[in-house]
Amino acid sequence: MSARILVIDDEDSIRFTFERFLKAAGHIVTTAATCTEALARINETSFDVVFADIILGDGTGIDILREIKAKGLTCPVIMITGDPGVETAADSIRLGAFDYIPKPINQQSLLHATRTALKYKVVNREKERYRSNLEAIFRSVKDAIITVDEKLVIIELNEAAMSMFGCSRDDIGKSFGSLRKICNERCAEILADAIKSGEPAEADRIECTSDNRARGVISVRTYPLLGPKDMAAGVVMVLRDDTHVAELERELKEHRQFHRIIGKSGPMQKVYSLIKALARVQTTVLITGESGTGKELVAEALHRAGERSHKPLVKVNCSALPENLLESELFGHVRGAFTGAIRDNVGRFHRADSGTIFLDEVGDISPVIQLKLLRVLEERQFERVGSSTPVKVDVRLIAATNKNLLEKVSLGELREDLYYRLKVVEIRLPPLRDRREDIPLLVDHFRNGFNAKFKKTIEAISSDVLKAFLKYHWPGNVRELEHTMEHAFVVCSQNIITFDHLPPDFMCAPGFERRSPEEKQAVDAQAIRKALNKTAWNKAKTARLLGIDRVTLYRKIKKYGISTDNPRR
Repeated sequence: MSARILVIDDEDSIRFTFERFLKAAGHIVTTAATCTEALARINETSFDVVFADIILGDGTGIDILREIKAKGLTCPVIMITGDPGVETAADSIRLGAFDYIPKPINQQSLLHATRTALKYKVVNREKERYRSNLEAIFRSVKDAIITVDEKLVIIELNEAAMSMFGCSRDDIGKSFGSLRKICNERCAEILADAIKSGEPAEADRIECTSDNRARGVISVRTYPLLGPKDMAAGVVMVLRDDTHVAELERELKEHRQFHRIIGKSGPMQKVYSLIKALARVQTTVLITGESGTGKELVAEALHRAGERSHKPLVKVNCSALPENLLESELFGHVRGAFTGAIRDNVGRFHRADSGTIFLDEVGDISPVIQLKLLRVLEERQFERVGSSTPVKVDVRLIAATNKNLLEKVSLGELREDLYYRLKVVEIRLPPLRDRREDIPLLVDHFRNGFNAKFKKTIEAISSDVLKAFLKYHWPGNVRELEHTMEHAFVVCSQNIITFDHLPPDFMCAPGFERRSPEEKQAVDAQAIRKALNKTAWNKAKTARLLGIDRVTLYRKIKKYGISTDNPRR
């Protein structure tokens, strides 16, 4: 390997000998007799190796060594000395000289020193390039990176870490505990645990609540920092700011769910928008929609999202009580107001004072109750049954019905003035058949709930059941879907709900396509094959996944001709 070599010595014979030996080995050689001349050569040309005599006329080889180091040059410097035992030779090694060779010089020693120095330079150049790349990566990574030793003393940190912890490079060498706390000291605990265990660790979604930093969410990863002989010498900690991701997930969840209402469809997004707009205003709201669409959930959402959320939400099912009992329930009564009234009774309106009252099936109330309800809405007061003393209340009224109230007005069954008092703002809930894209979300919601309720681990419904759910008319809406799922959970003893677990009413519904025995077998075979692939053909795990014993599984595998050679069968 040819190299550019500088030889510095004030003896002509030494320079001549070095030049002859090195040129014979194929190297390009430049010589200098003085310190001044040598420094001029170094400023003009880049050299791969420098030989420098320790004692020169106008300086020393150590002066040249210091200058090379000061300029940041990486060429190895080999000192030439007439007495290898002198103190200056040892000093030159301490100052960074690669080696020294004694006079008189023989060709073999010179060329060996040259080859060794050139190999060192190649290795050192590669190490420097690797270090520079590593530093560039370290600086450019957006995640915060901190390395600490076994005593939690900071070894290194990048700019992202400095920004996150509000520190600088001056904090290198200090204890990690001296940094600003960003996560209630959870990071310090994670580091301490990582040092004890010596194993990689993960901690996701840690909430940051520092007074000096906006509330956020971070995720932490720790990895052992290995020293010589792969011995643990500390920990590398990587912190990722997941605040933006957490906010996006929260927004996505809000699009799919509002309070306990589930749905991402366009009609449900309009419902969510209306609830948000009405939550902080005290106007009366009328919720309409078919039975089972979730009117009560909307009433709860309106109450919980508003300023009265810390006050009572009182619910009344107006169709469940006869007129006399409903009047007493709504407005209360005094002792002796009617037979059996042995004590005063506080009505639902009184209990809802400062809060919200929800009147479900408001279209079924009698004319007498309609009149009293109208007075409450207009004057914010009422009289208890058997009393003429008005009682004032501050109540927000939310009403719901599955009836066509305008039709009831035209038939004289509902007061027109009450109708318009109730329908200040209407929230119309769509039937489930008009938002079929929400069915998979609702299925997952009920599956999670029933898994917890029944202590089961049902993972899904079969794809064929889902297709049937998406085609079904759902006259009972979300409530019917919930009851269908509950029935399936009660009878299902495996991990996937199939047609065999659905209620008979659903199976007999108009338009439902019943399968032939051959089609049922094909569905069963498909489920078994899917479970086998999921468990890497572990029969015991597959049987547990399907909720059947291994004997039954082996029998069905044989019956359906399922094997790794014919995965489509």
